[in-house]
Amino acid sequence: MTKTAFVTGATGLLGRQVIRAFDRAGWTAVGSGFSRANPPAILKVDLEDQSAIEAALDETKPQVIVHCAANRFPDKCDADPDGTRALNIAAARRVAQAARSRSILIIYISTDYVFAGKQGEAPYEADAAPNPTNLYGQTKLAGEKAVLEECENIGLGIVLRVPVLYGHSETSAESAVNVLVDAVWKAQEKDAHVSMDDWSLRYPTNTEDVARVILDIANNYLLADEARVAMPKVLQFSSEQRYTKFQMCEAFAEILGLPLKGMVAQSGAPEGSAPRPYDTHLSTKALRDLGIDVRTMKFEDWWKREMKAFKR
Repeated sequence: MTKTAFVTGATGLLGRQVIRAFDRAGWTAVGSGFSRANPPAILKVDLEDQSAIEAALDETKPQVIVHCAANRFPDKCDADPDGTRALNIAAARRVAQAARSRSILIIYISTDYVFAGKQGEAPYEADAAPNPTNLYGQTKLAGEKAVLEECENIGLGIVLRVPVLYGHSETSAESAVNVLVDAVWKAQEKDAHVSMDDWSLRYPTNTEDVARVILDIANNYLLADEARVAMPKVLQFSSEQRYTKFQMCEAFAEILGLPLKGMVAQSGAPEGSAPRPYDTHLSTKALRDLGIDVRTMKFEDWWKREMKAFKR
């Protein structure tokens, strides 16, 4: 029997790749969205409406829910705290409640920003004590707790933390990495003075790799059946390649054959925005212990192949 995956946030940067990964693996992949939904390809489901969530699940009858929907930009979270809590916490609980009552496995996508990221603390194991420094991290941690509480003792709730993501995008603004290409071009303008963070350490990870890992998690936990109760509930995935935003811009400039004289590296903690941690590198040990492949594509290699789309 063909298995079905239901993906929330399916119109987003990660959600689109998750749909592709499950589809290519022979699953029936059903996506949901709201503002960018385009039925029947992507179902329009209001995650603030419990009955709408339940109706979508009853219609599609998935074995797995991948909950990607979130407000994932720290500054936007600060600008709309109530909306952020509604999506990152309350909606996650609603989806988990619907999953639990239907015995559906739910994989909740979370973030490295649940950790404080103080110098010397990383890498963080999956069981390390979270201590988020901004509203985004706080709401994603609360979403984790909501999902795990709703699925306690039945092995149906899984958290997967990931770092900053990049990949195929509809607009560069979809990714905090992709958008840096625009900054490199901005630095080419006459008298440009583009300030760029050269302080916080990031581990940019490709959405195709994340989608593959999510598929592997789904297969592993479904195959385990009742034994999954004893399997880890919090998992983490990350590239091992480390960059500051300025270093990513340097890599982009080199690939494009552009100078970077119009960009200025900022060596201190960024000011005037939501607080960012210094280093939230995630350990992938829990995934490796499950036998899941945690290798990732090389950052520069992927961009060398894709950069033609950004050349002007």
